[in-house]
Amino acid sequence: MFKFLSLKLGAALSMVALLAACVAPVQHVDYTAFKNSRPRSILVLPPANETADAHATYGVLSQLTMPLAEAGYYVVPVAVMDETFRHNGLTTPADIQSVSPVKLREIFGADAALYPKVTQYGSVYQIVDSTTVVAASAKLVDLKTGDVLWEGIGRATGKELGGNVNVGFGLVGALVQAAVKQVAHTLTDETHDVAALTSSRLLNAGPPNGLLYGPRSPKYGTD
Repeated sequence: MFKFLSLKLGAALSMVALLAACVAPVQHVDYTAFKNSRPRSILVLPPANETADAHATYGVLSQLTMPLAEAGYYVVPVAVMDETFRHNGLTTPADIQSVSPVKLREIFGADAALYPKVTQYGSVYQIVDSTTVVAASAKLVDLKTGDVLWEGIGRATGKELGGNVNVGFGLVGALVQAAVKQVAHTLTDETHDVAALTSSRLLNAGPPNGLLYGPRSPKYGTD
């Protein structure tokens, strides 16, 4: 009996050790280049779109300015950025993001530029559920030197916003609920709200892996 208990205890301890090994450590960003640069103004470029949804680029772009402003930075108005590139014949994110940092600084006078990318955008239909998912990543580049100052990722789902619709019980009810929720996501354009949450997480300020606070933040220099 004691041998049996010993074996069970050993198995349990092994499982705990395995689970502990699977937990990813918190990634700490190297802020050396960021602190040396200390940008005051940021130009947000149209996100590269790796999804099948044509609305992904501007859906996410419309949500990126607020968290940067709240972090303490001056952000070049999106309308000014967009119109300037259009006048110069640049209309796609790929073409715009290929412009050299030196040229971007010459045109807009910003200290740094944000290069975003959308990797997931829209409704995801599963067997017994459906939700809206928006995932994005970004890097902040010094326009004087071309150095990457910071990189981050953000992801959010419609489930985090609440408002689930309950139409029945069991497998059939779950399938119907998934279909109803998918239609609801389309009709209410839930992606707009999910994109806002994603952008907030992506551009969250503060260590260990967020942006450094900008000069307009009361926390500037404390990080």
